[in-house]
Amino acid sequence: GSTGRPKGVMIQHQGLCNLGKAQIEHFQVNNLSRILQFASFSFDASISEIVMAICSGGRLCLASSEDLLPGENLTETLNRYRITHITLPPSALTVMVPEALSTVETIIVAGEACASSLARKWSQGRKFFNGYGPTEDTVCTTLGQYREDLNKLLIGKPLPNHQIYILDTNLQPVPIGVVGELYIGGDGLARGYLNNSELTAKKFIPNPFDSTQKSRLYQTGDLCRYLGDGNVEYVGRIDHQVKIRGFRIELGEIENVLSSHTDVQEVIVILQEDTQIKQLVAFVVFNHSDEQALNQTESIDQKTEDLRSYLREKLPNYMIPSGLMVLPQLPKTPNGKVDRQALPTFQSLRLASKSTQNQPQTTTEKLIAGVWQEILQLEKVGVDENFFDLGGHSLLLAEVQHKLKSLLNQNISMVELFRYPTIHTLSKHLSQTKLSSTQSNFSTNLQKSEKNQSSQMDRRKRQRQLRKRHRSNPGD
Repeated sequence: GSTGRPKGVMIQHQGLCNLGKAQIEHFQVNNLSRILQFASFSFDASISEIVMAICSGGRLCLASSEDLLPGENLTETLNRYRITHITLPPSALTVMVPEALSTVETIIVAGEACASSLARKWSQGRKFFNGYGPTEDTVCTTLGQYREDLNKLLIGKPLPNHQIYILDTNLQPVPIGVVGELYIGGDGLARGYLNNSELTAKKFIPNPFDSTQKSRLYQTGDLCRYLGDGNVEYVGRIDHQVKIRGFRIELGEIENVLSSHTDVQEVIVILQEDTQIKQLVAFVVFNHSDEQALNQTESIDQKTEDLRSYLREKLPNYMIPSGLMVLPQLPKTPNGKVDRQALPTFQSLRLASKSTQNQPQTTTEKLIAGVWQEILQLEKVGVDENFFDLGGHSLLLAEVQHKLKSLLNQNISMVELFRYPTIHTLSKHLSQTKLSSTQSNFSTNLQKSEKNQSSQMDRRKRQRQLRKRHRSNPGD
């Protein structure tokens, strides 16, 4: 949450039972189904996968974290285990090819908005569902199945034994087509937050439509609207909560951690999107900064790197901003609030990076740099810059892997790309690997050659012995 401290959500067994039965019915899961455990155990979607498999008698397939990396690794895993049902964040599908999956019958996307074009592409020959639901309502609240006649992928209708209400600020239902805040009730609702009665009372309110006053509704903070057919369309958020690659992030949490650093006077974190690049960007004002101090590039670079290290100690990787820009002051509106529209774009932030230093020199470095520039949409990139600091993430890294394997005609694993995140270190590693492979092949070929020569010598020796014996004993 925005306090910077995790919240425990108290989910009831009836919610899990209801979830399992509803998903089995909607997704047509049976004892022959094969479900991949894609979500980590710290992510509520993992409960959905486990319960769906156990309650149907289907098979739950486990894989290593490397095998679950979106792209070639995940594709190979899905085919190897002959997976029939998979739940993924939409961003994972962007680096995969639908035709490469031979056994998948049903795809469920969740965790972030899914483009209709992506749903159209992946729904050919299989069922495609869009799942929506906060952790406070046992993983999933509504389901929408993709239809080609819809211009937008909807979050659909509530699961059985769930109630949803779209209300205005006075807790009154809004008309069809009018945007309001989504409230949730029913069997999936959590009891509240563990050891946090104040927050529970704030977010889990008495149901104004229950005359007995025994039920409650969860205030999601999500803006939605009803369509004429009863389906629900997701519009956005009331606050500054965002979702990136399936992770639900409170921007205020990152701001609180940055603000706790002694050098930081003011900070704001926003989500900026640039085509397929969706990144967190932090804008920081240092204490006692002035024009002269800001012109000392080395000092600012060092402070920025110190901030990154500070964040890595306190936050998971997916919450660390890809862009970190130092400003003399944050732009403000006439009423004194931060003017988010006036902040620099992530594109300009990346173009202003240190990419003019240490340009690629070798052929391999230039090839890698070309791939990075294309995928990260950069004009230049330095050999010592970190792929992830430039806005890269695991999904984009899968694209890098595919292109480099094709250009270099060399097998490159995702683990290697994570281990060597700069052009210089990756190029050096690939050159050494290629040299070792060449030496190994040379050694193997040399051994084969020596073995063949030895065999030929033995064969000629035996032939000479036979001819000699034949001359001595013509009757043989």
